[in-house]
Amino acid sequence: MELSVVILSWNSLPQLRPCLESLRPVLERPGVELIWVDNGSADGASGYVARAFPLARRIVLPENRGVAAGRNCGLREAKGEYVLILDDDTESTPQTIDALAEHLRANPLCGVAACALRDSGGRLQDSFKPYPGVGVKIRNVLRSKTGLKAKETTLPEGVTHPCYVIGACQMIRASVLRQVGLLDEHIFYGPEDADFCLRVAAAGYTVDYLPHISILHHWRRITSRSLTSASSRRHIHALLYFWRKHHRWL
Repeated sequence: MELSVVILSWNSLPQLRPCLESLRPVLERPGVELIWVDNGSADGASGYVARAFPLARRIVLPENRGVAAGRNCGLREAKGEYVLILDDDTESTPQTIDALAEHLRANPLCGVAACALRDSGGRLQDSFKPYPGVGVKIRNVLRSKTGLKAKETTLPEGVTHPCYVIGACQMIRASVLRQVGLLDEHIFYGPEDADFCLRVAAAGYTVDYLPHISILHHWRRITSRSLTSASSRRHIHALLYFWRKHHRWL
């Protein structure tokens, strides 16, 4: 098996349909598998996936277990040499997926490869990140609450090695995944992606951002809605756990 595609859903059928349809040309290839995990949804997505993608491996959870735990259910089943994690609000192309896999083949010390993410208007998203310390998070909250415009993301000229790339699109070498372990399930929602990339780097591998290729990401920003919402509270608890775990606050 060459490639496993792991997608986690939660009440997002309108976004899931175009996501999976964009993957169909790749999923029809030999040696490619789709593992779809439903995180306790009530939108009928399981029936849609069963009808439209009958060869997909469907894992239907009875409740929302969070991003890390949900994705891990899929990652445990993955048989591919490379594992592609995608958010269900992305739309991909075969060319981008092939380029990510080729980069991993050509760079044996690369543990995680990611591409540029753009919205439906073609605007570049800030998906290659520095360490998510307290100062970074406070600035993000202040910008969202005061309406200040964030600094425009600038596309690097070549492959870069950020602290982490967000989990909306990560192609992972399966051998590295086995070495460093799965996502940390103490983190319900964010920053499980940062934690994983830090562990990959600590094991001696690189996290590579490839600016010359991209996919579409509609980016539903759940935690930005309200600081008092359940998802935001869980995100704050996860950050506190993450900072203690890595002994770094800034």
